[in-house]
Amino acid sequence: MAAFRPQSPSLPLALKGVRRKLRQAIEWLWRQEGSHGQRARGLAAGVFMGCFPIFGFQTLLGVALASLVRGNHLLAAAGTWISNPITYLPLYWFNYQLGSLLLGPGKGWPGGLVLRHDSLRQLGWDFTARLLLGSTVVGTVLAPLSGLLCLRWLQRRQRTS
Repeated sequence: MAAFRPQSPSLPLALKGVRRKLRQAIEWLWRQEGSHGQRARGLAAGVFMGCFPIFGFQTLLGVALASLVRGNHLLAAAGTWISNPITYLPLYWFNYQLGSLLLGPGKGWPGGLVLRHDSLRQLGWDFTARLLLGSTVVGTVLAPLSGLLCLRWLQRRQRTS
């Protein structure tokens, strides 16, 4: 005779719930007003600003840039999430390395704990110039790429519905 085991919520069921909520949130974002082009431009503006280490101002500047390019403001705010507490270090390290490749080697990467808004000024122009140049190049590549992928996805989705 098999022992009785009470049913407990399994991890996959919990993950399915999280996945469903995430999918609903993404669907809500994609249903925002505006043409496909406006939504794609908004996302691209947010991704561009998200590539810069301007903590606390990325969303505001992303929405401002979306206004300039007549893009969706909510998708611009969402696009800035490309940099978040999980991706800060890898993104900005890559941006710095790219800037160093273009400008020549600098003093070197200072480490993750130093990347705070107040300490960026203390690192000097040598570091900041490389980080900003790399951020500009990465943003210039990622923004149109994300906008184009968003546009194609929205157009394909419209054809299938």
